[in-house]
Amino acid sequence: MLIEILRDPDRKSLTQILRDNLDLLIHYREFPVHYFSRYLFKKGISNVRDYVPNGIAMKIAPALNDGKVKEVLDNKLYFSLFYGQFDLPLPKILAYNHRDQFIYRSNPVSIHDARDFRVLIENIFMEHPACDGLFIKKTYSSASGRNIYFIKRYDLDSNDQLINDVYAGVKNSSFIFQEKVRQHPGLERLSPASLNTIRIDTFIDDDGRTEVISGFLKMSTNGAVVDNVISGGCGVGIDSVSGRLKRNGYSKVKLSGTDVLTVHPMTGISFEGYPVPYFHEAMNLAARAASLMPDLRLVGWDVGIGETGPVLIEGNSDYGINSNDMAYGGYMSNEIFRKVLQAARK
Repeated sequence: MLIEILRDPDRKSLTQILRDNLDLLIHYREFPVHYFSRYLFKKGISNVRDYVPNGIAMKIAPALNDGKVKEVLDNKLYFSLFYGQFDLPLPKILAYNHRDQFIYRSNPVSIHDARDFRVLIENIFMEHPACDGLFIKKTYSSASGRNIYFIKRYDLDSNDQLINDVYAGVKNSSFIFQEKVRQHPGLERLSPASLNTIRIDTFIDDDGRTEVISGFLKMSTNGAVVDNVISGGCGVGIDSVSGRLKRNGYSKVKLSGTDVLTVHPMTGISFEGYPVPYFHEAMNLAARAASLMPDLRLVGWDVGIGETGPVLIEGNSDYGINSNDMAYGGYMSNEIFRKVLQAARK
């Protein structure tokens, strides 16, 4: 990573990089390991103090969120059951399992081998003709794109190995089987490989008011069916007033190198000024979901944009704010985030 940074023609001088790091070390009294991961070595970034050091970032969520109730967000089945009672728009769960016991159509079904599993998937697709894909997510520990499978309708005819592999992956644990959200054409045109979700983080202040800190769009840039940065995607900040994308898309230096994207590498569409459909409705949905779980004061929500409006995908009570910080352009300059810091230090 350091070699790539040294070779980057868009980096600051080594003298300026050293000055920046010394300034941050003195100002925050911790080694600024975030300097390189947030692309602060790039020319033109002078507000380096506005970016949140890792040592501070890691302490915020534990100080504000009650660990006794976070399981409502951590467990994807509980999440759907809890928020479903409030008629919030959610992806449909068509089945779920615990090892070889599956629940389908409100009835238990025993699955003994890959053939039984294939029959179950066939029945799901037959009963839901509008469903063209199933996301199969581990009930726990499917964050950052891990432990997630995707089966398309035509895979039943053309990809026996995939069906066998998915069965081998789910048979010894717990998973939910979730209908693929039909993405809004505007985002499908921008990045068609994945459901591109908006990460919106919310804060409940000392008086119980729910506020949205910021939002950025996550998208696949390499053909992956998940939009996570850790899987090779990127995040692009969204202007909170206009609901349009900002100029730069950020990934991870250690995964994607030092280049900052300004166009989608697969579709060639420029990010800057691109409209995000239903963005303000998505912010309202995240704020509504946050208000229903007041013991979790700081949450990062993933909201998809369906054909007719936003869909609440998941909530994360122990998310890292690093990507929000980077997409926003330095959270220390965000008025609401400064209130978050103040509340966390009490």
